Amino acid sequence: MKNKLYLLLLPVIVGAFCSCQQQGSKITQTGTPGEVTKEEAAKVSLDSSPVLSPEKSIDLMQLADGFDISLVAAEPLISTPVAMTFDHNGRIWVVEMEGYMPDTVGTGEEVPNGKIVILEDSNSDGVADQRKVFLDSLVLPRALCLIDGGILVAETPSLWYYEIKNDKPGKRTLVDANYAEGGNVEHQPNGLLRAMDNWIYNAKSAKRYRKEGDEWKIEETHFRGQWGISQDNYGRLYYNNNSDNVLGDYFMPGFGATNKNQPGVAGFNEKIIADNRVYPLRPTPGVNRGYMEGILDDSLRLVNFTAASSPLVYRGGLFGEAYASNVFVAEPAGNLIKRNILNENGYVVSGKQAYESKEFLASIDERFRPVSLYNGPDGALYVVDMYRGIIQHKTYLTTYLKNEIGRRKLTQPLGYGRIYRITPKNKQAKPVKLPQDPEQLVDLLGHPNGWVRDNAQQMLIDDHFTQAIPALRLAAKNTGKPLQAMHALWALEGLGALQTQEVIALLQQPVWPVRMQALSVLPSVMNKTNVSQYVPVLEQLVASNDTLAAPYVAFLANDIQRYDQAAAQSLLRQIARTYPTNDYVADAVISNYRDRENALQKQLTAFVADTSVVISKRLQRVLNQIGSTKVKNDVKDLLKEFPKGAAMFASTCQTCHGPDGNGVRSLAPPLNQSDWVTGEKGRLISIVLFGLTGPVRVNGHLYKAPEINGDMPGIGYDKTLSNEDLAQLLSFIRKSWRNDADRINPEEVGEVRLRLKDRQKAFTVDELNKLYP
Repeated sequence: MKNKLYLLLLPVIVGAFCSCQQQGSKITQTGTPGEVTKEEAAKVSLDSSPVLSPEKSIDLMQLADGFDISLVAAEPLISTPVAMTFDHNGRIWVVEMEGYMPDTVGTGEEVPNGKIVILEDSNSDGVADQRKVFLDSLVLPRALCLIDGGILVAETPSLWYYEIKNDKPGKRTLVDANYAEGGNVEHQPNGLLRAMDNWIYNAKSAKRYRKEGDEWKIEETHFRGQWGISQDNYGRLYYNNNSDNVLGDYFMPGFGATNKNQPGVAGFNEKIIADNRVYPLRPTPGVNRGYMEGILDDSLRLVNFTAASSPLVYRGGLFGEAYASNVFVAEPAGNLIKRNILNENGYVVSGKQAYESKEFLASIDERFRPVSLYNGPDGALYVVDMYRGIIQHKTYLTTYLKNEIGRRKLTQPLGYGRIYRITPKNKQAKPVKLPQDPEQLVDLLGHPNGWVRDNAQQMLIDDHFTQAIPALRLAAKNTGKPLQAMHALWALEGLGALQTQEVIALLQQPVWPVRMQALSVLPSVMNKTNVSQYVPVLEQLVASNDTLAAPYVAFLANDIQRYDQAAAQSLLRQIARTYPTNDYVADAVISNYRDRENALQKQLTAFVADTSVVISKRLQRVLNQIGSTKVKNDVKDLLKEFPKGAAMFASTCQTCHGPDGNGVRSLAPPLNQSDWVTGEKGRLISIVLFGLTGPVRVNGHLYKAPEINGDMPGIGYDKTLSNEDLAQLLSFIRKSWRNDADRINPEEVGEVRLRLKDRQKAFTVDELNKLYP
C-alpha cells in the first residue's frame, strides 16, 4: 500500500478503533517484532496528541527485556530540558531552552527565558525534589560543562564561563564571542564534552577549549556532528548528524586537524554504523518530509533516522558485559532510542544495530522527545525528554509538517519536560559521590563506571591535588589495570607533572590502549629539551612494524618539526616507505604539510618510487582541493554587496555545504563550481525554495545517501523571507569561491515563487530537468 493511499484511508482505519486516552496498562509487544498490535494502535490518535503524565507516558514505552525505566524529574520541576550534567555530589544541572519554537513561526524565540537549573534529590529516593535556578534570562541556551569551580554555558552566539559561589553565579568571563557563529538553533555548536585528554569538544563545531589557570585556550580541530557528542573508554569521540546513526573517530581527537587544505582526514568523521533504519512503535507522519516517497513506510512509520542526536557510548558498567561500549542514539522524531554494538579491528571501529526490526526503547506517546542521553554516577542511562509537540525549527519547517502540527494540535501546551533513568531489573543503581581524599580519587580512576573515572580525573586536576602525584605515578605504571593507568596518565598531564621517562616507558608497553594514550599525550609534553629522547622511540615503533602506532607517529611529526625539522622529515620518510598503501598513514603524513603540499609531491619520489600508490593519490586529492578553493571574486566585496545573503549563507547553508562551498562529508555536495548553482537561475531558485531530494550529480560525481544526506530541505516555506533576502543569498552563492555567475534579482525570485506557490514538496532531479530543460 503506497503512502498517499494510506494517508487517504487513515481516518477510516484509525477511527474504527481510536481512543485518545491511554488506560495505564503496561504495553507489551505481542505481534511480530516492531509491529504495533491492535491493542496498541487503539491508544494512538493521528488527529490529536494528548499530553500525558510521566507515569502514563512510561506505560506507553516499550523497553528492551531486562530493563526498567523510572522518572527522575518532570514538570513543574523542569521545563523544556535539552541538556544536563552531574556535579561531583550527584546533583543534576539542566539546560532549559524554554524559548525554542513556541509555535510554527518561532514567535518569541528571542525572548531571554532560558535557564540553567540545579536539581537535587534530598531524600535519596532517586527522584529529584528540589530546584534552584542558577542562571536565568538566557536566549536559547544549549550546553553546559562544569570545570574548575565554575561552569561553561553556551548561549548564542557566545560561550561564557561563570564562577560558582554557593550555587550562584560569580564572575563571568567571555571565553569565545563566536562560539555559535552562524547556523540556526538546530545547527549551532553544542555538547561541551570534557574528554579524557582534558580538552573540551563540541558537536557542530571545529573548535576545542581548555582552561589553564585563568586563561582559555582555543584550538582548531575536526568539524564534528550536529547534536550531542560522547567518548569511549579510550577518549575517542562519537557523534552523528540528523540522518546518520553513528559517526566517529578511529584516533584520539587531538590529531589530524593541522592541514586546512585536506578535505577530510582518514580515520576522522568515519561512518561507524551505516545502518540508519529505525523502527518506531507508532505511526509517525509528523516528520518534516513525511510526504516524500521512502520517508515513511506503508504503515506511516519513519523508515530511517531523520533527527538522530546525542550518540552516547554507554560506559556505566551496570548493564553488564554485553552492553560495554554500546552506542545509544536518540531519535526524537521517531519517539525512540536505538542501541548499537561496536567492534574493533585494529584501530578501525565499526558496528551494527543490536536488534532487528525493533528498538531498545520506543514509545507510542508522540510527545516523548528524547533529545540527549547521558551516563550517570550510578551506572544508569539517563534520558532527557524535551516532551513537546514541535521539535523542527522554523528555518526548514515544511508546509506538510505545519499542517500535521495543526491537525494534531502539537503547538500547545509548552513548559513540559522529563528526565528518566534506565537500569537493569533486579540491580541496584547506587550513585558514587566523589570524595575529597586524593588517594581515594586515584583508586576511583579504575572504577567500572566511566563517569566515575572521568570525574575523578577531573576533580584531581580542578582541585589541584598535587599531593596525589606519587600515587598517580604508581597507577600510570600499573598497566595491568589499563583504564586506571590511562586516566592516571592524563591526570598527571592535567597537573603538569608528567615526566619524560614515564611517557617513554608507556610508549614501550605491549598493551595497545596504554601505548595509544602515551602517543596521544606527546604533543603536550614534548619540548626542545626532550624531543631528542622521544624521536628514537618513535623510530623504533615504525621499525618494529607497529601498524597501530604508525598513524599516530605520522601525526606527531607535526609537533616534532617545531623543534627538529630534520628529525621530523626523516621520520616521515621512514613511515611513507614502510606504509605506502595505508590510507590512514598517508593522510597523517599529508597533515604535516599545510601549504607545502607541492613540496611534498616533489619529495615523494624520494619517499616512494611508485607514483600510483595511495599516498600519491591522497596528496593529489588535496592539491585538487586547493585549486578548487581559489576565489575569483574578492570576499570583502561580496560581503559588502550581499550582506544579508552572506549572513543567510552562514546561518542556513554553511553548516551542510561548508564555508568553502565544497560540501561537508555525510551531509551535502559542493556548491563551488556546481552547475546547479551557476546554471539556470530558475532551477537554483526552485531548489532553494522547495528543496531537492537526491541522488544528484555534481561535477561529474553522483552524490547519494549514505555519502551525503539524500535530501536538501527548502527554505521557501518560511514566508518571512523576502524576495530581496533570497536574491541576495542566491547571488552570494553564485559569485563565491570559484563561481562567477550572474546575480539574481528579487523579481526573478518573485516570479518563481508565484509560479510554484502551490508546491508542497521537494523537487527531484527529473522534475527539475523537465521544468528547466
